[in-house]
Amino acid sequence: MLDIGCGTGRASEALVERGSRVWGVEPEREMAALASERVSTVKVAPAERLPFKDGWFERALMWLVVHLVDRPRAFGEAARVLRPDGRLAIGTFHPLHFERYWLKEFFPSLEAIDKARFPAPEVLDSELRAGGFARVELHRLTQTASVDRQTALERVRGRFISPLQLLDEAELEAGLARMMAELPERNEYALEWLVAIAYK
Repeated sequence: MLDIGCGTGRASEALVERGSRVWGVEPEREMAALASERVSTVKVAPAERLPFKDGWFERALMWLVVHLVDRPRAFGEAARVLRPDGRLAIGTFHPLHFERYWLKEFFPSLEAIDKARFPAPEVLDSELRAGGFARVELHRLTQTASVDRQTALERVRGRFISPLQLLDEAELEAGLARMMAELPERNEYALEWLVAIAYK
């Protein structure tokens, strides 16, 4: 199994715990170093230039990565390193996620920013087929999550939610002020996932 864009290695570690042999690949050295603490087989490289031979892997994973890469090149590389009956699993956000996301109430620009960053289902399907995959299955999954008020405020203040870095300063300050006044102690919300399984 190849975890493309493995970040800090959380998904890789979970796969190893379930009995998989996993390689991680991550372009950021600091992230790769953290991933190496969880999984011993991590290489520093971008998704668009995978340092592996053709047909080396049975399976590959891209978890919350497709909005950060040059998708046509990354999908072509994933197809290249997978064997003829290989599969690529992708987890990303469905467009409905951004329409319903709880932070949208406080930061109205977030929906448009994220919809521009993340591929819609039909775009993902088309790009995977163009990248060398013969068949693509798309699924929408809903997951309930929750966040406490203090954690939510810390994430926004620190701009740990990446699209917040793209907001106008005035919108950020106004949204943060509203959050401090209106956010309940615990906020429950739905995560709307788009899961793709691409077959060579």
